[in-house]
Amino acid sequence: MKALIIVDIQNDFLPGGALAVPDGDQIIPFVNELMNDYELIVATQDWHPADHGSFAANHEGSQPGELIKLNGLDQILWPTHCVQGTYGAAFADQLHDHKIAKVFRKGEDPSIDSYSGFYDNGKLRATGLGEYLKSADVDEVTVVGLAADYCVKFTALDAQEYGFDTIVLKAGTRAVNLDPGDFDRAVEDMIKAGIKVK
Repeated sequence: MKALIIVDIQNDFLPGGALAVPDGDQIIPFVNELMNDYELIVATQDWHPADHGSFAANHEGSQPGELIKLNGLDQILWPTHCVQGTYGAAFADQLHDHKIAKVFRKGEDPSIDSYSGFYDNGKLRATGLGEYLKSADVDEVTVVGLAADYCVKFTALDAQEYGFDTIVLKAGTRAVNLDPGDFDRAVEDMIKAGIKVK
């Protein structure tokens, strides 16, 4: 069976949000239409506690974009975003989220960030997404959402590693592009891993 994984289409990642992905809102009509082609649709949701270690505001004198060590891993510091229970953490109003069968929340542990919908960044803890898809006899996944160079990329890489035939649709994603060319580099990384990027 084929499944659609919708990554983090949340208010804080849309224009005007705390960590806005340029043109992030433009993918929503495409994703809504795409949902009609899949029997199983799941979504990931960034769901951070306010004291999350990836927030620059929680490190005195630090600014978003700086690199630190968090739990022994390299960590980019981000603006405070997708705090549990806030409007910013909610799915975009325009997204047809009533079609989503199950939501997998990530980034709940303040000591480690979680880009992938499958695991935290240290692969210390699984979200249950992989097991859920396997139990539904899924063999192919299509990944869309925000952002291409972080959460979409790492979700797709883990899906491929998990054994799913993995597709990423460029029309269904946009990149943060902290550095120019990050989107292109993310595409190269995914293709090298065997992911079909269309």
